[in-house]
Amino acid sequence: MTANIREADPGATAGNSANVAAKDAGGGNGDVHARQIAGLDALELGTAVRGKLASRIWAGLWPVASAIVIVLAIWQGVVWAGFWPEYVFAGPVTTLGVLWERLGEAEFYRAIAVTMQRAITGFALAIAVGAVVGALVSRIGPLRRAIGSLITGLQTMPSIAWFPLAILLFGLTESAILFVVVLGAAPSIANGLIAGVDYTPPILLRAGHMLGFRRLALYRHVIMPASLPSFLAGLKQGWAFAWRSLMAGELLVIIANQASLGEQLHYARELADSPGLLATMIVILVIGIVVDRIFGFADNALRRRWGLHQVTN
Repeated sequence: MTANIREADPGATAGNSANVAAKDAGGGNGDVHARQIAGLDALELGTAVRGKLASRIWAGLWPVASAIVIVLAIWQGVVWAGFWPEYVFAGPVTTLGVLWERLGEAEFYRAIAVTMQRAITGFALAIAVGAVVGALVSRIGPLRRAIGSLITGLQTMPSIAWFPLAILLFGLTESAILFVVVLGAAPSIANGLIAGVDYTPPILLRAGHMLGFRRLALYRHVIMPASLPSFLAGLKQGWAFAWRSLMAGELLVIIANQASLGEQLHYARELADSPGLLATMIVILVIGIVVDRIFGFADNALRRRWGLHQVTN
């Protein structure tokens, strides 16, 4: 009977075959045996799924863990080499101890909150400015010839060079910091959008015109979706410039009663507090890595939507 069923239905599962075999061998006990075998099959499948998930988590964690161990080992090796006294360049144990203590202080979280509020506000303004400028320059030929190279020049200009002008214009205020953050990030965002528009396939533009899209509708339904990969790359680069500009601004523009990560760096340097200085630098580095991972998730989601996602080990 089992052989006949297999010939009639080649796609039958192993559980069905086991069910038939159990009925042949055990008569009335076949149903019980079949349920037991099905349970074992489900257990094996569940173990395989859990094993796959565990392997993926491990594949993502071990490179990070290895890098952290290597950095800590090199750091400790430099301390042991004695190039600088430990009060100038603290070791990882001392620094991580100070960082652990700060995790229990409210002032620490207020500083992070102020810095992130400035970063998000400045980056949002930079996106608005960069998107408008990029959209206009990419579609208006005379405007591109007039200021296209200027945008690239602004992108390559060090953000620290803008602070003397910002302080003259706005004084030691939040506006001075935001001014430099926007100028640091907006050119990269604009160039990302311009590059995306330039590489939009002409056939998509013709299809948009055939559908009756003009100007804003063409941008919304055709050009912007086609420009998303380059625009996302511009956003990622723009965030990097914004974050660097913000850290420079908080070091130079100290606002009374406004704790920030840059302010903590400034006072740690003034007080020769090497462990506190390095602990704050670790926090800044971790925030940068977390935001980079967020952009990575967005990029992977876009790749999957476009059918370009590749699974990497």
